[in-house]
Amino acid sequence: MGQQSTAASGRRDRVVVVLPTYNECENIRSLLDAIFDQTGRIGDAELSVLVVDDQSPDGTGGLVREYAGRNPHVCLLGSARKRGLGVAYKRGMAHALEEMGADVVFEMDADFSHDPNDIPRLLARARNGHDFVIGSRYVAGGSIPTDWSALRRATSRWGNVFARYIAGLRAVRDCTSGFRAIKADVLRQIALDGLDATGYVFQIRLLHEALAKGAKVSEIPIAFADRVRGESKLGLRDVAEFMVKVFLIRFWRDRTKNG
Repeated sequence: MGQQSTAASGRRDRVVVVLPTYNECENIRSLLDAIFDQTGRIGDAELSVLVVDDQSPDGTGGLVREYAGRNPHVCLLGSARKRGLGVAYKRGMAHALEEMGADVVFEMDADFSHDPNDIPRLLARARNGHDFVIGSRYVAGGSIPTDWSALRRATSRWGNVFARYIAGLRAVRDCTSGFRAIKADVLRQIALDGLDATGYVFQIRLLHEALAKGAKVSEIPIAFADRVRGESKLGLRDVAEFMVKVFLIRFWRDRTKNG
């Protein structure tokens, strides 16, 4: 892996930001504006956004459809029901690869937890020989909100420690980050439909598979921010799935190593 950008061959890189949404009507238009504000900072790349909306009852999908009527670089991929973050990403990534011809696919939250101004930094690293670039809270220069409670800080940090040491991802400091730039050639080697993750543990499963395929992973520091508008979607079911699947990754890894 670590292939050179398609820009070297004379074609513009196609960059697709996949945004899973559920009840993000208060954020989505401002976020789309902020993402497209980066167009002049990403060189000759072509920037598009694919919103994967799980039939938000607050009308998020309708707002995206309206926005897409003014901007041909916005696409909406709907769902008949709420199916989880992992399912949304699998559908979105497959669509970005097969229908939009993506060269680089971004993962990003739709609540401004991830700063759109960091998109050029992640993309520059991906275009410089790295296959899987993570916007990391836990490398030097990265941060989490200072007003987080001790419990929330511990939950975030220990969730990463758990993933790193149980799932065998020790080389990566922020395994659960949802801000990533991933080369299309990496994703095409992974059977996305075969990743048995519906919730937030999808981040671990995808990272594990990418490393298994020999992807060159890199982390750059970001300042993670709390959402200002809307509500968090993380629930107990997601936490339970995370715990179980991380242990299963360890089991699969050990079985492969010993087999």
